[in-house]
Amino acid sequence: MDHSLFIYNTLSRSKELFRPLNEGHVGMYVCGPTVYGDAHLGHARPAITFDLVFRYLKHLGYKVRYVRNITDVGHLEHDADEGEDKIAKKAKLEQLEPMEVAQHYTNRFHEAMAALGCLPPSIEPHATGHIIEQEALVRQILDAGYAYESNGSVYFDVEKYNKDHKYGILSGRNLEDVINASRQLDGVGEKRNQVDFALWKKAQPEHIMRWPSPWGDGFPGWHCECTAMGRKYLGQQFDIHGGGMDLVFPHHECEIAQAVASQGKPMVKYWMHNNMITINGQKMGKSLGNFITLSQFFTGDHEKLDQAYSPMTIRFFILQAHYRSTVDFSNEALQASQKGLERLMEAFAQIERVEPTEGGALTDAYAEELTQKCYEALDDDFNSPIVISHLFDACRTINQLVDRKQTITPSGLEALRQTLNVFVHDILGLRTEAQGGSQREEAFSAAVDMLLELRAKAKAAKDWATSDAIRDRLAELGFEVKDTKEGATWRLAKN
Repeated sequence: MDHSLFIYNTLSRSKELFRPLNEGHVGMYVCGPTVYGDAHLGHARPAITFDLVFRYLKHLGYKVRYVRNITDVGHLEHDADEGEDKIAKKAKLEQLEPMEVAQHYTNRFHEAMAALGCLPPSIEPHATGHIIEQEALVRQILDAGYAYESNGSVYFDVEKYNKDHKYGILSGRNLEDVINASRQLDGVGEKRNQVDFALWKKAQPEHIMRWPSPWGDGFPGWHCECTAMGRKYLGQQFDIHGGGMDLVFPHHECEIAQAVASQGKPMVKYWMHNNMITINGQKMGKSLGNFITLSQFFTGDHEKLDQAYSPMTIRFFILQAHYRSTVDFSNEALQASQKGLERLMEAFAQIERVEPTEGGALTDAYAEELTQKCYEALDDDFNSPIVISHLFDACRTINQLVDRKQTITPSGLEALRQTLNVFVHDILGLRTEAQGGSQREEAFSAAVDMLLELRAKAKAAKDWATSDAIRDRLAELGFEVKDTKEGATWRLAKN
């Protein structure tokens, strides 16, 4: 753990040297899905982004507790304090119990994450399983004088909090003007100011999801769950809080206010936010109706898709861009990612066909240099596209080794194999998607090598017809055969 890892902190708007609160341990909380529909490409980005963070921190030797929540209550339409609960609304439409809806889409989310190669979090708490903790949080904020009751609901008093602290430090918003303007609005209703947000909402008679509380039957506000559950599993202060950039305001801004109001100090040291997936420049989201679900990507069953895209293609597509940059969806971009992934994984498989030689030009130093370059990229705010560019450079070297245009020592080859395994598999989380895995690939390669041996024997016997027939048949099947002074080599032909 002697790496100088720098993380871009949204709070300071700068890269900061990562120093965990407790040496050797990292607490990380990431906002998970609201489970009322299938996960789409926009959900894949934070999942893959923080899976990379999780994998790399573990690789560096940290003991990481990764908490990702499931929102199954309290998230009202349009992220507002009024309207129907998104899950309850879906339950009515499908004539199901709300928990049936939540469980169904939680299961679907897990299936999609597993397909994308995302490791499961250490803890995955549900909002409905932590009502007691959320009620306790509301009581603490009330006792501190930063909330008020109104007709059975409880609201956070942003104006009072803003006088004592600063509301808007994460998003950079100056809310003085907003607060003053809200006083002039008619129809504010239960709130003292329009900018105030719900900590507990009174359940109307028709509202299905409801729990008893000191303020009457109701349900927690959307922002409460992350503060309550983050504190329960990671303590009053922890290292990293992550999520999409769309959560900076109001969700994460409200989390900061709730933590400071209830415990007198901030809860999070490093705030990390991935940027958006867009379609034609517009954010992809369920509320906008412009999303493509992950299952549709995997099957190709959507009008905007020219073909099906595998889970690893989606993962590679997302990792090819830095997590803080915007990524615009297009079939052309995904097809380019598909070819890039195929190139990388083919080279990874081809390394097994490299024959090392004592006194080879490449030694352990080559793998050590590659390793150092990849570490430098990851230590610079998890710069996965730079890592991938270094791995592509290694692909060219592997192809030269296979074609016998370059040589490598036995120890150098083993070091290169280990380096690729660490960065391709362990850290980037990429894997071969063919059925049967590495054993199938080994059998596949052995079969082609056997055919080339038969071809070599035919050539030695001057049986040109058999030699040409084997070469032509392999070409039809998609194999590119090259004859060199040292013998024939092969690779899968590029599309």
